Amino acid sequence: MSAASTITVDGKQISLPVKSGTIGPDVVDIGKLYAQTGAFTFDPGFTSTASCESRITYIDGDEGVLLYRGYPIEQLAEQGDFLETCYLMLFGELPTPGQKADFDYRVTRHTMVHDQMNRFFTGFRRDAHPMAVMVASVGALSAFYHDSTDITDESQRMIASMRMIAKMPTLAAMAYKYSIGQPFVYPKNDLDYTSNFLRMCYAVPCEEYQINPIFAKALDKIFILHADHEQNASTSTVRLAGSSGANPFACIAAGVACLWGPAHGGANEAALKMLMEIGTPDRVDQYVAKAKDKNDPFRLMGFGHRVYKNYDPRARIMQKTTHEVLKELGKHDDPLLEVAMKLEEIALKDEYFIEKKLYPNIDFYSGITLKAMGFPTDMFTVLFAVARTVGWIAQWAEMIEDPSQKIGRPRQLYVGPTKRDYVGINDRG
Repeated sequence: MSAASTITVDGKQISLPVKSGTIGPDVVDIGKLYAQTGAFTFDPGFTSTASCESRITYIDGDEGVLLYRGYPIEQLAEQGDFLETCYLMLFGELPTPGQKADFDYRVTRHTMVHDQMNRFFTGFRRDAHPMAVMVASVGALSAFYHDSTDITDESQRMIASMRMIAKMPTLAAMAYKYSIGQPFVYPKNDLDYTSNFLRMCYAVPCEEYQINPIFAKALDKIFILHADHEQNASTSTVRLAGSSGANPFACIAAGVACLWGPAHGGANEAALKMLMEIGTPDRVDQYVAKAKDKNDPFRLMGFGHRVYKNYDPRARIMQKTTHEVLKELGKHDDPLLEVAMKLEEIALKDEYFIEKKLYPNIDFYSGITLKAMGFPTDMFTVLFAVARTVGWIAQWAEMIEDPSQKIGRPRQLYVGPTKRDYVGINDRG
């Protein structure tokens, strides 16, 4: 850390250390800026600010690279499974066969939720949005499992982590079943993670549900692709909540609430609605023209990314998965897919899209896939939350174990009134 940067504020020049990571851009450490100059930095959205050190996920938006603990997302999605990715996220290394078997066993046997949660669910209106149910039920886990809320106890932190990874799909399936008026389905220990989830969503007491392996594999890939994504809005929310010492269930509930925002977890739902609005391939050119018109409020959803300035690496995997699911359903010529393919073709060739780097992202394809698998649009973000839970947990645990961790406290540029004196109500004009 021999490199340094200088900054001059009101004629006073100070030196700030420059830190380097293993890969990625250097960062200027401004931790002592205020103490030495009396000035803060101004960075709306923290787009140029590194809020922490992390060993979990790396993104190179210019090159279209996403690494989990150093492993390319393409390799993990094509060669591994979701629980292997969960192990990698939590422990930093891929598991041995014995470690994988033990981890799978422990997660599987934590999938049931406390039976009193059934009564908790009945307090919601029957038409409650599944994400509203998820925010409440995840937060409520701390009331049912208060034996794993002591964040100073390493053992309790691990138990809470395992519980959330295991119970999130159960809660998600319960939220879905409740929204459609069907009875809850208990998990089965002889099924893998995603097969278990599909069964809990679609089985009914009157007949056994047959797991479609194509669907199970597709959903497993979707979970891997969404497992973590560096310091995004919901992950930052989890870290900020955790910095206060809040219990892990409350922190993850905060992440779920943030994910609910349409600019974050709801993007795939918005992309699907756009494809449905376009309707048929012959209308694509018309809508592309509308997107280029600055005076037209229409915007193409599922293109571009705040971080990726190249093709989203997750989108390539998701495109292939979408084809596999639709082919299995006999919908290889699905109108929505045809619209999507034509839009993608235009986006990769049209100068307007190339200049603005509006490449198709993962949301562009995942909405079509989930719809084809039978999930309603209001469940899309719920599935995102199931996948992202392991990333949130890994980031939270990393923060708790970081000796330099402080309670989050961003500063501000105040632009309100200066000091003024109180005027009695009868003297106000």
